[in-house]
Amino acid sequence: MPLVKRCLAELVGTFWLVLGGCGSAVLAAAYTADAAKISENTSFPLGIGLVGVSLAFGLTVLTGAYALGHISGGHFNPAVSFGLWAGKRFSGSDLLPYIVSQVLGACVGAGVIYLIASGKTGFVLSGSNPLATNGYGAHSPGGYTLFACLLTEVVMTFMFLLIILGVTDRRAPQGLAPLAIGFGLTLIHLISIPVTNTSVNPARSTGVALFAGVELFSQVWLFWIAPILGAILAGWFYLAVFSESNVEESQQLKELV
Repeated sequence: MPLVKRCLAELVGTFWLVLGGCGSAVLAAAYTADAAKISENTSFPLGIGLVGVSLAFGLTVLTGAYALGHISGGHFNPAVSFGLWAGKRFSGSDLLPYIVSQVLGACVGAGVIYLIASGKTGFVLSGSNPLATNGYGAHSPGGYTLFACLLTEVVMTFMFLLIILGVTDRRAPQGLAPLAIGFGLTLIHLISIPVTNTSVNPARSTGVALFAGVELFSQVWLFWIAPILGAILAGWFYLAVFSESNVEESQQLKELV
């Protein structure tokens, strides 16, 4: 597949991830309406909440991977590209074009969310995580420290890449990889939204922070370093421990014993 088509698929896929995941957090997480009033001062919450947002992120990756994975591999995330490169599943010469495409897609997705959200009377970029931004300290939803947020992003991205590397291994059941990856991302969000608002994706963090102001954008560095570090560690780990040659060697040693 030509590189231009693969990069376009990455742009569209990352756009969909940000629009679906961050869009659900901004537009639907805490939604209420007059029709939901059950008394004068009480409304029944219609928003999807933390669980709904987590599921939305998982569904964007699941649907995007099925729709575009056969074109570009369905990375939609610079950390995934780095992790696959570290695991010798992806060419280093394609890293920069993929990452540029992913960041552009995320910025377009964030821009669409901003345009939609600003169409509501009284909309302002306020709170600790406007536009579903990621952050630490004062911008951590639960007030977690920089170290706690760093550790969370490294570990969550490490596990995300282990899932991706495992289910896309040629020894794994075929055709089900997007399901496992989507559910894996859902679980990651269920765990870590209170800590960092869940990134595990530098492009996703950059796109929304671009519209949220200088203070939020100044924290984006963490959400490049931590996810990429976790992803590279996972790629090296899978290659060293679970690659086909290492598994076969281990089985042969057991037979000898």
